Amino acid sequence: MATGSDAPPRHPRSERGQASVELVAALPLVLCLAAACWQLALAGHAMWLVAHAARAAARADAVGRSPRSAARSAIPRSLERGLEVRSLRDGGVRVSLPVPLLVPAWRAPLGVTATSSLGRARGG
Repeated sequence: MATGSDAPPRHPRSERGQASVELVAALPLVLCLAAACWQLALAGHAMWLVAHAARAAARADAVGRSPRSAARSAIPRSLERGLEVRSLRDGGVRVSLPVPLLVPAWRAPLGVTATSSLGRARGG
């Protein structure tokens, strides 16, 4: 005869499928976190690209070439659309670029900017 402690526990309702329900409930949160991490990676990459483009534009400006063409050649073609290059009075170059978004159809609310100079003043 089985004692009460040896008998399998009786549950008032079944717990089958509980893990599936928990996964479905947590999946949107996991996807949102992954999208946010990817967007941060895109922003960091844009910062690196704009710094590289600013250095290239400053080098071109120092030797009398077009800083805009140099900056454009330093970034991928897909990011050229919002590129802004300005030569500064003190001999530096400022390059701005909108941060790319996960959904390319959306407009970026933020941009990144980098300034670079080679220590050479204009006109001197």
